[in-house]
Amino acid sequence: MDINLSKLPPWLQTLVANFGGVGIFVIAFLDSSVLSFPIINDLLVVTLSVRTPAAMPYYAAMATLGSLAGSIWLYFLAKKGGEAYFRKYAGERAARVRGWIQRNAFLGVAIPSILPPPMPFKLFVLASGIFQVPLRTFITALLAGRGLRYLVEGILAVRYGQDAFRMIHEHTLVATLILLMLIGLSVLATRLIFRGSAASPPPQPPADPTFPA
Repeated sequence: MDINLSKLPPWLQTLVANFGGVGIFVIAFLDSSVLSFPIINDLLVVTLSVRTPAAMPYYAAMATLGSLAGSIWLYFLAKKGGEAYFRKYAGERAARVRGWIQRNAFLGVAIPSILPPPMPFKLFVLASGIFQVPLRTFITALLAGRGLRYLVEGILAVRYGQDAFRMIHEHTLVATLILLMLIGLSVLATRLIFRGSAASPPPQPPADPTFPA
C-alpha cells in the first residue's frame, strides 16, 4: 500500500522527501548492512513509482544499487573475519546455510535477494563472504535478484497505479491473503533450502576475527 511519509522516522522522511531516489539508495544500503527496514524499500519503490511513473526505472535502480552497496560492505566485513559473528547470528542454521552457499553460489544469493522476509537475506550475504563466493558471482546474483524484485514491483505500480491502492482498500481480505501467500512461499523456500543443505564440517576460524559484534 501507499506509504504515508509522516509515519516514517523523521530522518527517513527527510531522505525520501528531499532526495527521492538517493534517499531510497541510502535506506537500501543501511537495510542491507547495519540496520533493518523490512519491506520499506519495496513500499517506497511502489509509492514513488505511482507518483512519478516516468522515474520508475530510476527508483528501482537506486533501490537495487543501494542494496548491492550495503551487501558488498557486509560481504567484505564477513570475508575479513566474521565467522564467529555468522555462527552466533545463524545459530543452528549455520551449517545448512554454508552447505547451500557452497553448492549453489549464484542461486544462494539470487533467491534470498528476491524473496521477502522471513527469508534471512543477510545470513546468505555473510556466508558468501566467509565461504569465499567469488565477488563477481556475488554481485551478478544480487543484481539479478534485487533488480528483478524492484523492477517487477515498479512495473506493477506503474501499470495499476492508484487502482491497485483502491483495490487493496476495497478488497482488504484478498490483499491480505495474497500477502500471506507470498510470506508462505518465502517460509517454504527457506525451509527447503535449510532442509536440503547437508551440514559440513566447520572450517578453521580466521586468525584475526575482527567482525563487529
